[in-house]
Parts: sequence; C-alpha cells; structure tokens
Amino acid sequence: MATETTTRTKRLPRLPRLPLVLAGSVGLAAAVAAVAVWSGGGTATAIPGIPDAGALTAWGLPVARTVTNAAATATVGALLLVAVLLPGGRELGPAQLRYLAWAAAAAVLWAVASAATLAFLLSDLFAQPVAEVLSPAVLADFVATDAQGRSYALMTGAAGVIATLGVGIGTARWARLALVVALIGLLPPAFTGHSSEAGNHDAAVTSLALHLLGVAVWVGGLVFVLVVVARREEQAVDAVRRFSPLAAWALLAVAASGIVNVAVRLPSPGDAFTSRYGLMVLAKTMALAALGGVGWWHRRRTLPALKDGARRGFVRLAAGELLLMAAAIGLAVGLSRTPAPGAGDASVSATDELLGFTMPPPLGDFPWPGLFTRWHFDPLFAFGTAAAALLYLAGVRKLRARGDTWPVGRTVSWLLGMAVTVLATMSGLAVYGKVLFSVHMGQHMILAMTVPILLVLGAPATLALRALPAAAKGEPDGPREVLLKLLHSRYVKVVSHPAVAGLLFIGSAFAVYYTSLFETLMRSHLGHMVMLVHFLAAGLLFFWVVIGIDPGPRRPPHLGRLFVLILTMPFHSWFSISLMSSSDLIGAGWWTLLDRPWVADAMDDQYNAGAIAWATGDIPVLLTTIILAVQWVRSDQREARRIDRQIDRGDGNDPLAAYNAYLASLHARDGRPAHPATTAPTPTHTGKTKYSEES
Repeated sequence: MATETTTRTKRLPRLPRLPLVLAGSVGLAAAVAAVAVWSGGGTATAIPGIPDAGALTAWGLPVARTVTNAAATATVGALLLVAVLLPGGRELGPAQLRYLAWAAAAAVLWAVASAATLAFLLSDLFAQPVAEVLSPAVLADFVATDAQGRSYALMTGAAGVIATLGVGIGTARWARLALVVALIGLLPPAFTGHSSEAGNHDAAVTSLALHLLGVAVWVGGLVFVLVVVARREEQAVDAVRRFSPLAAWALLAVAASGIVNVAVRLPSPGDAFTSRYGLMVLAKTMALAALGGVGWWHRRRTLPALKDGARRGFVRLAAGELLLMAAAIGLAVGLSRTPAPGAGDASVSATDELLGFTMPPPLGDFPWPGLFTRWHFDPLFAFGTAAAALLYLAGVRKLRARGDTWPVGRTVSWLLGMAVTVLATMSGLAVYGKVLFSVHMGQHMILAMTVPILLVLGAPATLALRALPAAAKGEPDGPREVLLKLLHSRYVKVVSHPAVAGLLFIGSAFAVYYTSLFETLMRSHLGHMVMLVHFLAAGLLFFWVVIGIDPGPRRPPHLGRLFVLILTMPFHSWFSISLMSSSDLIGAGWWTLLDRPWVADAMDDQYNAGAIAWATGDIPVLLTTIILAVQWVRSDQREARRIDRQIDRGDGNDPLAAYNAYLASLHARDGRPAHPATTAPTPTHTGKTKYSEES
C-alpha cells in the first residue's frame, strides 16, 4: 500500500507543470483570436488613398484585448478564491493572502493591457498609426468625449485600484469588496462595444454584460480551483465543492446570454451557416457544449474521486477544460472584430439608436392595447425573474419533500410579484416608458409600490433560512450562515431603520426627477436599467420595514410601522402634486432628442405623469394599511395563545402568577393586605385565565 501510494503521488501533476498549462491557455487564446480575426476579415487590406492605422494596430488590438480578457479573468478568479471559495474567518489566512498577491499581480497585467487596448482603439478609430495618436492631450480628449474611450479608461482604473490596494487587504470584507470592483470593472466595454450597435441594443448589451460576468466567474474560478488542487492545498476539496454550483450557474448565464446576443445580431437563422460571423458563433457554441459535457463529467466522476483523495483525474480534466475555454475566449475576441450580417445599416435612425428599438406608434385614445401587446425583451429582468422564481419553487419543494409546510399564499404572492415585474419591464410599459413621461411614471409606481408588496409577503429570506442546509460543526459558514449574518449586519441595521427606509423611498424620487440625473440616466441603457432597479430596491426596503415577514435586525412594533406609513405617504402626495403643478419640463433634453411628432404637448404628458403617481399611490397604501392591520391582529392572537400555553404548562413561567406576586409585594411593602382580586385569577368562558378588571 505504501509503495502504491508513493507511486500515485509521483504521478500527480505538480506545480512546475501548472505554469505550462496556464501559459499554453493564454497562447492558445491568442492564436485562436488571430486566426478568427484573419478569417473574419478583421484585418482589412489597406486601400490606396484611404487612411489606415497600420498592421501594428490591426494585430495589436485583438492581442491586447485577449490579454486584457485573460488578465481580468485571472484577477476575478483569484479574488473569487480568496473571498468565496477558500474557507476562513474575518481575517484572511496565509493561503488567502498568498492568492491575494496573485490577484494583485494579475490586476497589474490587466491595467497595462487595458491601457494598451485603449491606445490601439484610438488608433483604429482615427485610422492613424499608434505613434501619431499617443499624446496626453489626444488620449484625454478621447476619454472625455468618446464612450469607448471612457469605458476602457474605467476598466484601467478599476484594475489599477485592485493592483495598488490589493496587497494591503487583510480581511474577508475588503476582499469581497475588491471582487465586486473587479466584476464591475469588466462591464463598461460591454455597453459601448460591438453589441451596442445591434438593432435591439438594450438586449444586446445586457446579454453581453451577463455573458462577461459568467465567463469571468467560470473561467477564473476554474483556473484557481485547478491551482489549489495541483498545489495540494488543505482546503482544496472545500474550494471545489463551493465552486461546483457557481460553475453551473455561470454556464447557464453564459449559454442563455449568448443565445440572446446572437438572436439579436443575426437577421435570420440562416445567416448562422452562410456568414463568417455565424460560423464563428457555431464554433463557439460547440465549444460551449463541450464545456458543459466536461462539467457534467466533473460532477459525475472526478469530484467524488477528489473527495477520496484522487486528484490526478480532476487536474487532467480541468487542464483540458481550461484549454477549451481559452479557445472559446479567442473565438470571442475574433467575433468582436468580425462584422455581423447587416451591421452598419444606414436605415437605423438616430432616435432608434437612442431608444434601442424602433419608435413605437402613438397610443391613441385607448392606450391599453398598445401597452399590453408590444413587448421588448430585456435579459436582465427576464433571467433575473426566472431565476428568482425557480429558486423559490426549489426551496418550497425541498421543504415539502422533508414534510414541512409552506403557506400557499406566500408562493402565490412571490410568483405574482415576478409576473408583474416582467409586465412592468418588458411589456408596452417598458417600450412607451422611454417615450412618454406618463407611462414611465406608471412603470415607476408599479416597480416601487406594487411589486415590493407582493415580494415581501412572499418571505423569501425566511424560505431560504428554512431550506438552506446549516453548516456542520467545525465547518466554515455556508449560505445559510452568510444570509443570517447579512440580515443582522450593521449595514442592514442602518438601511432598515424606518427613517432611513422612508427617506430612500421618497427622497430618491425627488433626487432623480428634480435634478439632471433623470435625463442623464435616460440617455443610456445602463443608466435606465440602474434607475429601474433602484426604484424596485427602494420599494422593497420600505415595504419590508412596514409589512415584511422576513427577520431583520430592527423590527418596529406594529404601531410604529403604521406611524412610518402615515408619515411617509404625504410626501408621496406632495411629489405627485409638484409634478402636476410644475411649469418646468423634467428631462427636457431627453424629450427633445426624441422625434415624437405625435406628442402634442409635453407639459400635458408631465401633468398626466403626476396624476398617475397620485392615483396609483393610494391603492397600494390602502392595501398596505389593511395588511398591516391583519398582521397586527394575528400577532396579538399569537401572543395570547403563547401566554395561554405557558399557563397551561404550569412550568413556573405563568405571567399572571408573576404579576399577582408583584402586586402582592407592593401591598406588603406598604403594610396593607393584598386585595383578593389580585391574588386569584378570574375564570373566563374559554377555561383560560385573565387579569381581573380591578387589578
């Protein structure tokens, strides 16, 4: 046995082989990207008389993008390992600090490659060699005036922050913050790059952003899981166990977002077989399918073997998976330089580019058919609501499988909230919400005052706490413990204070609409999406404080919740009346950019927006008051039943006996005999006891 174990140990892949795998992955990605760029026509031949950026830019830009993607993925993977995958406490352990240094080194390469991409991009757009455009003044003007310049400058800044401050991080909280910064740093180019030119650029850029996040988590996590297994870290099995569900969700996000992006950009399914862009998409799809098969094999064979101490199979299969991922990344870079069929169509108007879709027709005197028959797909809300509904149903199924009950009303409320969210973000409300202020206000009111009521009554946190398994003794915190810590954290304690929740709920409306923020957010899909998510989040926080079922660090009494509701709603009415009586057009610059010949008077539309805000606010407030009253009555009934059970048990915790003893002690201290009514309970018709009216 000893000889066999020694032989097996010698055959295990050791650290000297690991750099070869990583370097080979980067080299393979660069080679595939170069071939894809050449075959896709990304390096067009120079035409005499027309300016050309030169061969250095033609080949340097895709290579710089490949290195940027690889370094960003490595940074995310290392930070994911430190902040999520490796077990630990508040202070980072030696292994976590070591991989944090790896993250900082990868961030340095990310910052340098992103800056090089910025320079090559400037050269490509100006059709001049790199040496002629590399001046501080030109670069500063490019960053200040061009969206793509700003996006890569933001990415370079995010990478620079991680590279500079990463080595000084010593706690898990700051490591998680660095991971969030890295993930956010990936996103700016998605909103200004190739996909933003698609016909439905709202769906294209959102799906591309989800695609980038999924790839970064999947590939980066796999790289560093492979590293910890190959290095024989003590916590390798725990890291792999935690990464497995993340990889599955990342694969789902990559596949779904890729399908949406391709569907938006290909005019017809036949173009997938007749165009260079479509053939590259098919090759990338086959690579993704192969990766899904490898992931299935991991779950079926190598992960159980890894738990038993056999690491060779996992390392070999993960190394092959990494090479396949590198080829897929190279294809993605080639796709970014390959024009899609129909790209550059001159028929797309400036208004269509602003909206992300074709200008809809007028609603007419009967607006309801148009609001509920025109749909606009949004991947963020589509995938988000689908995932939330499926996770909720999975939790309910788990409870019922073990014999526990879960109120049907809560499930119905949650699913209805998801359905209303889809209606508000993808129906005609979303289409006309960008064109008419009145429809936008209706969309705002639904997301901020209707959907939150339905969702908080679904009690998702309570369901998660009951469905998620608790970590075994001695093991690191699992999802259930993390959720508990979050619900009782200092941050949640501050934002869930009734005053803070009410201020965010009402104050955000004034801050958005009575400043230039509304116009700024409406000009970009990212800004518009952030605005809608903010309205939903502010409503969830406020109604969780007022009628929420889920536990939290601060649960005001029912009378206090009613006071918060009564105090907040007049400010909502004030906001609505101010819109109706305002003489200044809110977001005038945005409405001016839109070509709306069928809008006779924008001020009338703004007046209608205020009327909608006022009218639609009364019904949710009335429903909330009724729900709060019902919860109050039920709480009193539960408390009465609890006291009755204590009295029936006779375990010495009888609150009536304690109260009578307290009154008797007061009489004894004053030298007076106790009143008979204070020493004996009065029977009731229910057979229980109650305090006498005299006492």
